[in-house]
Amino acid sequence: MTTDPLAPLLALADVAPATQRARERFDEALRHRALRRHGGQVAAEVSLRSAVASAALEGYAYEREAVRAGTVTDPVVQGALRVAGALPGLTELWPKAPRQALAKLHVLAARDVVPESELGRPAADPVVGARLDGLAALVAGGTAVSPMVLAAVVHGELLALRPFAGPSGVVARGAARLVLLASGTDPRGLLAVDVGHHEREPEYVGSAGAFATGTPDGLRSWLRHYMTAVEAGADQLTRIGDEVLAAAS
Repeated sequence: MTTDPLAPLLALADVAPATQRARERFDEALRHRALRRHGGQVAAEVSLRSAVASAALEGYAYEREAVRAGTVTDPVVQGALRVAGALPGLTELWPKAPRQALAKLHVLAARDVVPESELGRPAADPVVGARLDGLAALVAGGTAVSPMVLAAVVHGELLALRPFAGPSGVVARGAARLVLLASGTDPRGLLAVDVGHHEREPEYVGSAGAFATGTPDGLRSWLRHYMTAVEAGADQLTRIGDEVLAAAS
């Protein structure tokens, strides 16, 4: 019998309860009245806010309304927008060929930022390659833990490795959202988890660094942060829903 490599994470203090709380908060947000008739509009707004937050976490912060208006031409912001828009179309590829999907995300994120010859190509480092293979095996069915836990691990591992040149963090955050979309946890892309990361940016940076140590305390710190960010993302969904209903009335 094969042991699930991520199962021990659920034994870390407060990780399982935090995951349950995050899932319940998101489920509650999914009952918002705005999603009955304005789901597409809500999803588009979540996508925009997620992209703006992801670019800001990469060090390229701009006002959301300026991005919405199309006046921000910064290539990292444009890359984050492309990644956010492409996620629904990558849900079938992701569990079948995760490394191919990651390469596509990097091409979208890093166009006009890194040389064309580097687009979609991870660092030629055997350690990085081996860890990417391990991550791909998890995504392709190597674990039965909650998709939220898997998303956190994918996110944290890609932040630690930064296997791609340029805005590799945008790729990491896109891949984590892709876990949630492809697993059916968030098939419509309504969870603004990157907004949650941005709202708690110092904690995000600190806990990501802790995750990279690989210690139990480091892993626990990151997983607890991630679930808190999920809750904040669910709250953001509720706020967006309220705004959409108010605008429609």
